[in-house]
Amino acid sequence: MRTRSFLPMNRSDMEAVGWDELDFLLISGDAYVDHPSFGIAIIARVLEKHGYRVGIVAQPDWKNLQDFRAMGKPRLACLISGGNLDSMVNHYTAAKKKRHKDAYSPGGTSGLRPDRTTIVYSNRVREALPGVPVIIGGIEASLRRFAHYDYWSNDVRRSILLDSQADLLVFGMGEKPIVEVAERLNSGEPIDRIIDVRGTMIPLTGDVMPKDTLVLPAFEEIVKDKKKYAEAFWVQYNQQDPFLGKSMLQSHGRKSVLQNQPSFPLTQAEMDAIYALPFMGTYHPSYEELGGVPAIEEVEFSLTSARGCFGACSFCALTFHQGRIIQSRSAESIIREAEQMTWNSRFKGYIHDVGGPTANFRRPACQKQLTKGACSHKQCLFPEPCTKLENDHEEYIDLLRRLRSLPRVKKVFVRSGIRYDAVLADRKSKFIRELCEHHVSGQLKVAPEHVSDSVLKLMGKPGKGVHEEFVQEFRKTNEKLGKQQYLVPYLMSSHPGSTLKEAVELAEYVRDMGVNPEQVQDFIPTPGTLSTCMYYTGLDPRTMESVYIPRSMHEKAMQRALIQYRNPKNHGLVEEALRSAHREDLIGYGPKCLIRPRRYIRDDQNELGKKTGKKPTRRSGMKKKGSPSQEILVKGASRTEGRKNTRSAETPSTGIPPKDGRSKDSRLPASPSKSAQGRKIQPEGVAEKEKGLFRKGSDNQIHKGKRKQRGGKK
Repeated sequence: MRTRSFLPMNRSDMEAVGWDELDFLLISGDAYVDHPSFGIAIIARVLEKHGYRVGIVAQPDWKNLQDFRAMGKPRLACLISGGNLDSMVNHYTAAKKKRHKDAYSPGGTSGLRPDRTTIVYSNRVREALPGVPVIIGGIEASLRRFAHYDYWSNDVRRSILLDSQADLLVFGMGEKPIVEVAERLNSGEPIDRIIDVRGTMIPLTGDVMPKDTLVLPAFEEIVKDKKKYAEAFWVQYNQQDPFLGKSMLQSHGRKSVLQNQPSFPLTQAEMDAIYALPFMGTYHPSYEELGGVPAIEEVEFSLTSARGCFGACSFCALTFHQGRIIQSRSAESIIREAEQMTWNSRFKGYIHDVGGPTANFRRPACQKQLTKGACSHKQCLFPEPCTKLENDHEEYIDLLRRLRSLPRVKKVFVRSGIRYDAVLADRKSKFIRELCEHHVSGQLKVAPEHVSDSVLKLMGKPGKGVHEEFVQEFRKTNEKLGKQQYLVPYLMSSHPGSTLKEAVELAEYVRDMGVNPEQVQDFIPTPGTLSTCMYYTGLDPRTMESVYIPRSMHEKAMQRALIQYRNPKNHGLVEEALRSAHREDLIGYGPKCLIRPRRYIRDDQNELGKKTGKKPTRRSGMKKKGSPSQEILVKGASRTEGRKNTRSAETPSTGIPPKDGRSKDSRLPASPSKSAQGRKIQPEGVAEKEKGLFRKGSDNQIHKGKRKQRGGKK
């Protein structure tokens, strides 16, 4: 039996296995992790299975051509992927600020790959290895294959196929197309004649195109006309089905790009074969001294059970990448992988997850999808579950039972998230009870995203009432089981259609749930999604109706702050947002108020300081003694002055976790003293922990580290 090993990463590794030449050189923006959750590992192992010699160059120095030449010229082609994430999403936040960590790099170090990784690597390979065919793939190439809006440059960019100067683009998951391309290259067929492989896109010159090809509005048109952009995107979006989709061509001046029809979904046997390949299951040992690769932590002991998602949320790129047709592994394949996992010396008895894009999707929405594709004119779950939806959780429940009965397995969790509307639509399997009793680790992730019906409609998500029904079912089930378990809601701010009015509505819902969300996703317009098309054009491409777009960074910050209104740092933004939305009724001391008003001390009350022998606080910008009355800020105000209980005794129990066992609002208000009258009370929870220090950016503004002693000792 062959001993498992990592694929070669340098010339020494090649010599150790007796290779003098590679067939394929795979270049990745991620560190080399030989695990089936990493796309480059799957493609490499699939090619290896078909007899090809494959080497990996992970995160090369793009400024040094020698890194690309280190393993020599490959015989057939260079394959390039930006990594498991789009490089711009990997590098920048929704506020376009640089991220400090990269989970897909050794030690979480950022900056080990360039912006627009696929383009940079491809062009460097052209310089370093002239004459070698270049094939790009992965999520970055897949979602940017047509002319697309780029959030970070705030303009419409050309197809990544043309900007990278690659010979071929593989979109989607890519196993089938890459094998067909490899076989044709190996038989001696030139790369420029491989033009008809499903799941690929090619550059074209001239007017020759396959029969029945759809011609999209040209790049020049969609740059000038946002309506044309929306029309082009809607055509692309509806042609991603392998049974119904047609070839599409889009002109970019002298060149065009031609997308062939999508690949057919993998059969269950094909999926089983892929996940049975000899993956090492972890990162390359060369990264050990650097701290390993953080991204492996959640997936090392997780099991992928399916691909694809028929949920089709507007802000999700899965429809454009993996498609709406579920492809699943057999239970036997998953059990075998779990058994192998239990022998790993690092395994502690816990399987972290059994799922995919949506954990409780284990089969196609209906049998029709396997022969005729997914319906282009309607969705499977929105606005309500389709009457033909085959929504049975029994097979998934049986799989979970078998996994938790394995020796050395203590617990099997479901952490990849579930579609609660699909769970509620299945009244026979009692899935909620099974989930709560055996597969929740104290908290269960669900994604209502928002509560405003108008925003949820644009998102393609079920209404607020559906989420509330699931919350109640979850709570009742845990009460029957005698368990204290909670829901962790994922919420999204600044999605198209969300004005400050809808953002305040969401904040009120958060208040009534009694939670303090630590994870709030600012909407990021990533290529390949309906929501991004809305963001750029201001139109819903499905109806061509106008959509409100929160564009400014300040408004986006206010919408996010409203959801996290309990954070003292957000007090100023929340107050501004509430006043802008004309919701001053939510500023006060009542049980329904989000924040408390600020209080001030007047100059003429500085005389109180003289009576007590204390000197008033002075700072730059304060008017001199004898000036007209001016509201100023002073330090030393009591934190508890005027505080009232803002929690209503009638707040319903929702199954949502409190942040801790104590409620700050439950403390009794302190009686105000004469020396404290009129002083400004800081937002709740803000304490001046250091004498003489005021927080930078707060209303008490004296910069830390730049204090000056004014009037007596500190």
